[in-house]
Amino acid sequence: MTRTAPARRGDDAAPRPFLLVQTRPEDDAAAAEEESVRRLGGCTGDRLRVMRLDRRVVAVGADRSVDDAMDGAAALAGAGVGDDVEAEAAAGVVDWAAELDGVAGVILPGSPFTGSDPEESKSGLQRAVEAELGRLMALVIQRQTPFLGCCYGVGTLGRAAGGVVDTTYRELPGPIPVTLTEAGAADPLLEGLPGEFTAYVGHKEAVRELPPGAVLLASGQACPVQMFRVGEHLYATQFHPELDQDGLLERLAVYSHHGYFSEDEAEGMFAAIRSREAPIPPRILENFRRVYG
Repeated sequence: MTRTAPARRGDDAAPRPFLLVQTRPEDDAAAAEEESVRRLGGCTGDRLRVMRLDRRVVAVGADRSVDDAMDGAAALAGAGVGDDVEAEAAAGVVDWAAELDGVAGVILPGSPFTGSDPEESKSGLQRAVEAELGRLMALVIQRQTPFLGCCYGVGTLGRAAGGVVDTTYRELPGPIPVTLTEAGAADPLLEGLPGEFTAYVGHKEAVRELPPGAVLLASGQACPVQMFRVGEHLYATQFHPELDQDGLLERLAVYSHHGYFSEDEAEGMFAAIRSREAPIPPRILENFRRVYG
């Protein structure tokens, strides 16, 4: 199966960067994440543009961004595909229409936020970030802008495209076997990957029901949806192609008190991670850069 990138908006022929959208308020975790995406995906130099979305909404003012962006996100839900989506995407804290005009694709990695948490339990920052992501995803879906969501990106794309995301298939951080479907084995983003491989997971929510028309590309035992595609160019993985063993251990140290695991589970969990490396999933990140860059 071959894949042709969507037509560019504008006449420029120079290679465009990918947009890394980060939602981690912790500076050390965000810096490590950027380094990992650059290294494992081969996005060197100016081929990766980084946006700290958490900082953008704070800079504008969390109260304003929550109220205005939530109103806009609600409007988007019924807007359909058309000019209204473009206008709403340009009217929030971030002008997503302008951002997407200048990039080859979007990468949305993990996050400390859990979208399926009750609304009343979410901070103003989380609500503002989620509202901006709603604007972004509406435009990504309309334009079919190449998109790769990793872990948090599963819930973000899944919800935006009409799937069901909840805590049914939560997984403890660690290595798991992932199996490609027939469609996955034929997809260009999974080119060069074996039919089964080890991947790292760690999440509180997952896709329970795929969005209408979505294609399942990879599955797991405890969590059935490990990777899917919406349309031709929008992908999400429940596992982490942007993390290696050291990166996962470092990330878990930062988020040790965020509810991903209990104190009783920690020793066995860290031992399991150290016992199995996962060198295959980063090929997905490389393939995304190669196919769409």
